[in-house]
Amino acid sequence: MKQIKVQNIEKSYGKVEAIKGISFEVQEGELFGLIGPDGAGKTTIFRILTTLLKPDAGIATVLGLDIVSDYKKIRPMVGYMPGRFSLYQDLSVEENLSFFASVFGTTVDANYDLIKPIFKQLEPYKDRLAGALSGGMKQKLALSCALIHKPKVLFLDEPTTGVDAVSRKEFWQMLHRLKEENITILVSTPYMDEAEQCDRIALIQEGNILSIDTPEKITERFDKELWAVASANKYRLIQVLREYEYVESVQPFGQYVHYTDQRKDISSKELMKYLQANGIENPEVKKITPDIEDMFMRLMEQEVTDG
Repeated sequence: MKQIKVQNIEKSYGKVEAIKGISFEVQEGELFGLIGPDGAGKTTIFRILTTLLKPDAGIATVLGLDIVSDYKKIRPMVGYMPGRFSLYQDLSVEENLSFFASVFGTTVDANYDLIKPIFKQLEPYKDRLAGALSGGMKQKLALSCALIHKPKVLFLDEPTTGVDAVSRKEFWQMLHRLKEENITILVSTPYMDEAEQCDRIALIQEGNILSIDTPEKITERFDKELWAVASANKYRLIQVLREYEYVESVQPFGQYVHYTDQRKDISSKELMKYLQANGIENPEVKKITPDIEDMFMRLMEQEVTDG
């Protein structure tokens, strides 16, 4: 059953087109990710689907209800965790949770079993003001407040931005536990490595969806040999690779440069020979398996070329 259905949604802010006619569907019990950088349109999509913003064109339904005409019915059935911490900073942890439960006409005790694995980490700090919590603890409190009325669909807009690596890992573990409760989850993130945590993903850039599928199937579509190249002078290495007559793509990735060639087959020896002939000393060249970020960059390049 489709819990979320988006058809040709458009939204502009003045002359800026935030969303350019996108479409996607999320199935019941699915953990679906919107993956893309800041400014890609993720937050606008979330505000539309949580009935906080009207689209300029297109239609969308949540739980089979229209986001415009049925907004009053949708709101009690969804949970929303916005990108910025938006709870009451001058209320305690316990007071925030009790307040959000009362807004939805329930109590903390009524749905405590759902939030218990999350909230038990907050209980030692239940009397602390929300504004005095660490980033990871704020994240857990915000998720608890979004879940306290037992929503059928949970919207999480960049929930792991600005928290440490351990808190990010813990958060995704919590989401997988919530999936077991058959809660449908739509989550956005700018972190490409988090894509693998989702059942399916939509790669989004500048208001356009570049690809939708499972993370595995998306990376399988990378149709070139991918090489990781490194040397002491990274800047010079990039210049030399971009000057190669057979170059297709050169992208910096940490200490390495990811390179693809116009030819179908290329040997590491051939690439090494070219680099050394152009003054690159002791280059490291190895064939690697592409990941989501590689595929995202490739799709972006293809979009520019096609455009």
